[in-house]
Amino acid sequence: MLDLNEVAMFVQVARLGSFAEAARHLRMPSATVSRRIQQLETRLGTRLMQRSTRKLTLTSAGQTFHERCGPAVEELIEAGQSHVAGSKEPSGAIRVAASASFFEYFDMGWVSAFLAAHPAVQIDFVLSDLQADLIADRIDVAFHIGALEDSSYVARRIFTSYGGLLASPAYLAANGAPRDLRELSEHECVTQPPATGSFATWRLKGPDDCEEDVRVRGRFSSNTHVALREAACAGLGIVALPAILTSSEVAAGRLVPVLPQYVRAGRGMSVVYPSRQQRPLAVTAFVNMAVEKLSLQEWMPPPAETSERRLEPHLDSSVCR
Repeated sequence: MLDLNEVAMFVQVARLGSFAEAARHLRMPSATVSRRIQQLETRLGTRLMQRSTRKLTLTSAGQTFHERCGPAVEELIEAGQSHVAGSKEPSGAIRVAASASFFEYFDMGWVSAFLAAHPAVQIDFVLSDLQADLIADRIDVAFHIGALEDSSYVARRIFTSYGGLLASPAYLAANGAPRDLRELSEHECVTQPPATGSFATWRLKGPDDCEEDVRVRGRFSSNTHVALREAACAGLGIVALPAILTSSEVAAGRLVPVLPQYVRAGRGMSVVYPSRQQRPLAVTAFVNMAVEKLSLQEWMPPPAETSERRLEPHLDSSVCR
């Protein structure tokens, strides 16, 4: 007995001419699509496709099979798309990827209000400070901080920079405060684990909008913002975090600004989609709400006092010349 899901996958691959494109369309790993097509071929007892690194073509049996079942599957797909397009109300499940600290700055009340306004919508949050694989994890939309590693995704930038440098009074009393960026590299810093080597790199934007890359390191690192904040409060070093995650600690005196004329650059937030095509109404409605709310939040520290001494750039890695 044939599996209708496998037949539908075969039609999608034949229509798009690529396992990768079909996988994006179906929001599942390419390897899964390839495996299911192989299972269909086993059930039929014949090869449907010829595969190579550059090209995918239908065999004569595959062409005949596609001619017989393709129109019916295409009709079902078009009927489903017409139904979704004709619906004026968002509906269905949304799978959202975000950082582990997402709900420290994203009010749960906003989610509650959104779900109340759209009773046919469900939301599943996947929270981690590791970058999600949107296809493999079946993610509809992700809120990503920092540079995007997968250029095949579709991104919408919310803001480009955030946060400043902070340390606890105890750390500064014991080690002093850096007077410029060159001294910053000599201090203990709490960072996310560096991709390679023992140093992490912070890109900092100065008072003249010049950006400089500073290599920093320390004995404590973590992949979550919450852990980095708590480590800085405990006196383990200087941290670079969004103001929205540290405003309470600054107000209470547990953290104080360091080199306040500099802010973290290149670490803004983006909304990321796996594809431009066939974005559900529910996803669009949720993203529009979320972007509006996030854009109103205080991600940057207050401007440094005008009396603060302005420092000249020191490092050769500056992007301003």
